[in-house]
Amino acid sequence: MTDYDNNNRGALFKNEKQNDRQPDFRGPINVDGKDYQLSAWLKTSEKAGKYFSISVSEKQEGKAQASSASTDSAPF
Repeated sequence: MTDYDNNNRGALFKNEKQNDRQPDFRGPINVDGKDYQLSAWLKTSEKAGKYFSISVSEKQEGKAQASSASTDSAPF
């Protein structure tokens, strides 16, 4: 069996939105061996019709853990 190379590849999945500001789609993307988070919003314009507005950010490992840890150390 050969190993699959995920370098320079990504995928978008439908996002379970909690509010309208969150992206419609999210997923991982790898560029030159570094992992990123890809977010996409489905938009509509009169000239172009439907299109994706896309944002790329660095992948943050343990984001949920970091936020809960910071509340545990609150002085009150």
